[in-house]
Amino acid sequence: MKGFRKSKLSVLVLAVMLVLAACSGNNAKETPSNSPASTDTSTEPAATNEGKPDNSKEAKLVGYVLGEAPKGMPEVLKSLNEKLKADINATLELNYIGWGDVASKYPLVLASGQDVDFVFAADWNFYISEANKGSFLPLDESMLKTFMPKYYAKQDPAAYKSAEVNGKQYMIPTTTPDRKVGVVVLRKDILDQVGLSNPTKISELEPYFAAIKKDFPDMTPLNLDSQYDLPAPFGALVQEKFSYAGAPIDSGDPSGVGVYTDQEDASGKIVTITDEPIQGSFKYAAETMKKWYDAGYVNKNPYSNKIRSKDNFCEGKSGVAFANSIDVQSMLASCQDKGIETYIMPVLSPTGHAPSNSWLNNGVALAANTKNADRTLQALDLIMQDESYVYLMYYGIEGKNYAITADDKLTLPEGVTSENNSYPADAAGFWFVDKDLFKPNADWTDSYVELNGKIKDYLLPATYLGFTFNSESVKSEIANLKNVSSQYFLPIAIGAVKDVNESFDTLVSKMNAAGIEKVKTEVETQASAFLASKG
Repeated sequence: MKGFRKSKLSVLVLAVMLVLAACSGNNAKETPSNSPASTDTSTEPAATNEGKPDNSKEAKLVGYVLGEAPKGMPEVLKSLNEKLKADINATLELNYIGWGDVASKYPLVLASGQDVDFVFAADWNFYISEANKGSFLPLDESMLKTFMPKYYAKQDPAAYKSAEVNGKQYMIPTTTPDRKVGVVVLRKDILDQVGLSNPTKISELEPYFAAIKKDFPDMTPLNLDSQYDLPAPFGALVQEKFSYAGAPIDSGDPSGVGVYTDQEDASGKIVTITDEPIQGSFKYAAETMKKWYDAGYVNKNPYSNKIRSKDNFCEGKSGVAFANSIDVQSMLASCQDKGIETYIMPVLSPTGHAPSNSWLNNGVALAANTKNADRTLQALDLIMQDESYVYLMYYGIEGKNYAITADDKLTLPEGVTSENNSYPADAAGFWFVDKDLFKPNADWTDSYVELNGKIKDYLLPATYLGFTFNSESVKSEIANLKNVSSQYFLPIAIGAVKDVNESFDTLVSKMNAAGIEKVKTEVETQASAFLASKG
């Protein structure tokens, strides 16, 4: 999920989420109305008789990604458009949907009818639910082979299958699924002050929070934002008990909650919030969060806060940064520039593991109403797989935002720091590029190098990796459960309730009335079929 996506908001998010996804089907090859083979003359010409794209008419593409535009984006976009114009006679208008607005604005952009050619897509960011709504253009292998030859040559065909919703592919998955874990970043000086030398669980941090509350009046121990951070500490507490996830893929929405699975349980048992071990671990997390909220360790109204904890951690506003082992890099460098020594704590299950990411963790989808399908695919082929484009979109302008050392490592140019770099790495939302093209980074902190070396040992394939849930038959129940969750669960997740047991009983009662058992039954049916197909 974003970040903890999110482990970009992780695996994850380590959030408490309900699946809003859709199930795998057969590999259909139906040609959409504006595919290369279409006879619809409202779209651009697909290809010449020689089989090459006809790019004689300039195309202006519109794309949407998540987060906030780096300050240096205008210069990077200018360079990108110069390259696109020369290579495929196209230019790009790029728009951002802020983290605090994802749940409300992402579906709206796709439903508004405005000109949109592509959007960021991921299993943690409404991919399945939006595909079920018809928001995305169906794709097929021939389209990718014709208009994305670099991508097609690199991609594992299994990725296409994993992206299917009701037998059709709507996403262009990354060729390099992220190898990452969710992390909690702390200040080493405060840990030393309270004698915490090597914490491994968020539940051990109470003395750390107390010291911040007492000695750092401008800092909130848990300064949560409304999207990525809000469910993160609660989720990390639950994760101490077992490796849980929304059953089995979350929607990226903190207000989704109800049906779960243990990601390390090979049997794939599906449980609800009324079952064990969910109920016991949730109450443990809820009691802990209430204690912390009452003590003033949690910001009072995270629902209206749109600033992620990792974005003000080095500014001394947040005592904890919730992130993942990829999107935390620039923050660690910024803290180091300011003389702040950090401690990185991975969020792991009781067995010391975290689930690996699927192909769908980062990707791109074409909007259903795009008039530039062919040219958009060509542009994405370059942005995702051509080394010069990848470095431009991920790292910025060479010599200004990044440099290459004599021993072929990435570094910052002379005079540029992580604090004044106008285009920090990983900050522009192009997480779907081919990360196998990246060089090692000369500026990684020692703690990050140590963490990075351990990640492959942390990761385990989840039981339901590659499973997608078709929510069509229970969409009304899911909508009702989301409303119940927003009203009754989110206050529990941040600790803002008077009585945990009473609040939990009310939540369970409301979820039962909203149809949680019907959703569970449908998930079980589809999950059983998925496991059977795996043998």
